[in-house]
Parts: sequence; C-alpha cells; structure tokens
Amino acid sequence: MNYKVTGGKRLGGEVTTNISKNAAVALLCASLLNKGTTTLKRMPRIEEVNRLIEVIESIGVKVVWEENGDIKIVPPQKIDLFKINRASAERTRSIAMFIPALAHLLGSFELPTPGGCDLGKRSLGAHIDALARLGIDITASADKKSYHIETSELHPAEIVMYEASDTGVENVLMAAALIPGQTTIKFASANYMVQDLCVFLQSCGVRIEGIGTSTLVVHGVAEINADITGYPSEDPIESMFFISLAVTTDSELIIERCPIDFLELELLTLEHMGLDYRRGKDYMAENGSARLCDITVRRSKLHAPPEKIAPRPYPGINIDNLPFFVPIATQANGKTLIHDWVYEGRAKHYMEMTKLGAKMELIDTHRVEVEGPTKLHAVDIKAPPALRPATIILIGMLAAEGESILRDVYPINRGYENLHERLTKLGASVEAVE
Repeated sequence: MNYKVTGGKRLGGEVTTNISKNAAVALLCASLLNKGTTTLKRMPRIEEVNRLIEVIESIGVKVVWEENGDIKIVPPQKIDLFKINRASAERTRSIAMFIPALAHLLGSFELPTPGGCDLGKRSLGAHIDALARLGIDITASADKKSYHIETSELHPAEIVMYEASDTGVENVLMAAALIPGQTTIKFASANYMVQDLCVFLQSCGVRIEGIGTSTLVVHGVAEINADITGYPSEDPIESMFFISLAVTTDSELIIERCPIDFLELELLTLEHMGLDYRRGKDYMAENGSARLCDITVRRSKLHAPPEKIAPRPYPGINIDNLPFFVPIATQANGKTLIHDWVYEGRAKHYMEMTKLGAKMELIDTHRVEVEGPTKLHAVDIKAPPALRPATIILIGMLAAEGESILRDVYPINRGYENLHERLTKLGASVEAVE
C-alpha cells in the first residue's frame, strides 16, 4: 500500500487514541501462559498483531477475532512448533516474547530470530542474561537465523537488568509468573506496556509488587487455568503522533483518551518550546490502572528548546515518542538537538525529512540537529523501514504543500489502524493507493 498525500491543509476536529500496539502484543504473548480461554478487549487491527496471530494459529492455538474487536485465545492440548509460520515470525521482533510461555510448555525448542523495524543492532542480551537466572538458556544458531531455548530446573531469583529493556522485563515477568516463589526484578522498565502486562498477570492470579517502579517483586504460581479477560490500554505513542501532527501542521486538534502518565514530560518540553494546549480532567482506562485525559492542542508559535531533547526510561521522554519532535523542530524557530542514544541506526531515518526540505544535520549515528522554521515541500519517497520514522515522514507530508507519495507504508500499518481514514476525518487528504 502507498499513501497519496495532498498537504498544506490546516486540520481540525477530534481523534480518539487507539489501544497500544506494544501492550496488545505483550498480552497476546502472555495469553499462552493460560491453559484456559483468554479474552483480550478492543485489540487493534494492526499488522504487528496480525503477524503474531498467524504465528500462534500455526502452532495450534485457536484465535477468534470478534466483530467488537475482542480476541478470544483458546490453547490446544499440545503446541506444535514444527508447523510454525516462519515467514510471519521473522517479520516481528515480538516473537521473542513467546520464549517464556513456550519454555514452560515445551522445555526445549527453537524460534526464528526476531525481525521488525530496522533500527540497527538490537541485542537480546538483556533477555538472555535475565532468563538464564531463572533456568531458561538461550543460544543463537551458527547462521544467526534462529535461537535455541533449553529449560533446566526453573527457580525464582533476584535479577538485576543490565538494560531497562521493555521486552526484556516483560519476558522475565512472564517467565516468573509460572515459577512458584518470589522473583525480584531490579532496574526494571516501568513503561506503559510493562505496567499493562503486570495488571494482566495480576488478573491471572499472579501477585506483583512495585508496579510503576524500577523494582518489581513477582509472586509466581504453579498454574494459570481460568477464563481471563485482559484490557490493554491506550497508546501514548499514538497520542504523541497526533500532538506532533497538530503542531507541525499549525492546527488545533482534540486528542481523546491520552495516557497522561506517559506524556507529561513530552508536554512539558513542548510547553517550554511555546506550545499552547489544554489538559482535560483525568479518568481511568478500562483496565482500572492507566490514567487518561483529553488534550486540546492549540495553534502556537514554537521556538527551539533551551536543552537537547533525549529519551530516558520512564518517567522520562519515551524512546518511541522522541521521533515526533523531529517534524515539530522543523517548524520551531532556532536549532533543536535531538539525541537518540538508544538505537544505533534510527537517527539516519530522521534524515529522510531533508527530502521534504527540512534543514537538518546528522552529527553522528545518534544525534540530529534540526533548524527551523522551514517551509516543507511535496516529495515522492519510500517509507523508512521503521515504524516511528515512517510516521514522521507522513506528518511532514501533511504539512508540505502539494501532492506527495509515501510508498510501501507497511511499517506504519504495523502500529496504526486505518490511519489514513482517521486522518481524513480531521480534514487531511490521504488516500491509500496501489
């Protein structure tokens, strides 16, 4: 699929934040821990979820996607990895989160090497080190195309994560959930998807202390065998997409159901850049844990921030929200330094904005300096092979006058459901074309 975009239009109206991609895939993988039926509410119809469903169906799990958006997962009597859909597995990094459940079910097995976004070298080292302390050993094959997992005697442990990896901590949580006893995870990520997974595991009968902090204490159980309902919450990264869209296109938008705990520092940074916005009253997400609010972004004249913009573990600026400051910086007066220190190869994708006329300098593999304000122009280019960088190109096209073509938008469809239709309702001209 390609997008034909006629940009330069001022947008308006209301848009509702959808369910989080990262929380949805975490709960989908965690459902394999349950011997009973799991229902996941309002799951996003996105390509990342589609790939995981293709994988779990191929190994014998029954998945029913109901009309209201809920998914029912019914495990088989026996998992059959010989029939795994390898093509789908290799297109998603989330396949790594199958390791804990399969370790409990199978003991010894192999999984394809995770794929997903092209963000440079992304090691599973944090996963491997932590899971080994629980009795799950992971080694790469000689050709690096698969991982071999061998489970010895599983036992609780005290684990220090040498990297505050979201998926690494999620894997430890899922593994520890079915190990009776107390497992302590220190230097744990407290990001939104980790908190959603903790809430889900608690609904499965697993007690977890310290949710929202960097130390988690998991009281594992011998078995999960019940009809469980999980509620993945809204996506702060999608909320930030629409905030960035409003600022870059000089528009006023109302973004509903924003997970405010995971946007506060982003909004404070934008406030220091001159953003005028209003935050509505807080209310709770369906999972009873995440705080939501509606945010109104007003037209504003922005200037560069006094300091560089860089991500940090929660409660800092989210690593996946960092790219959305790039199109914003193209319209802010002055020079903005954006430091993407986490990923080895993502900053190079930001430079695609120069094809739309952005004034940018790639200082090194992690730092980009953006000078604004700049009038952007239409362009015909292929989407970068990474979700967030692809979406910022789309934002730039919507701000640029004229007709642009964004080719091969699969990276966007991995994380956003019917995005072009939702943008059209805000007054944008975005058409899906072959």
